[in-house]
Amino acid sequence: MDKGVKVTQHSSTGMLWFVGWLFMIGFLKLGFWQGVFAFVVWPYYIGVYFAGIAG
Repeated sequence: MDKGVKVTQHSSTGMLWFVGWLFMIGFLKLGFWQGVFAFVVWPYYIGVYFAGIAG
């Protein structure tokens, strides 16, 4: 009755997030500190950019 623990690693999701973050820094031409801050909230920067284009 010994049950093992199954560990699932989703590295593709993390890599997709990282690639999106790097793309966003280059696309929006963010400075160093904005890029560091965008590490956490990069969807916000994308939203602000596209809101400025649409509005």
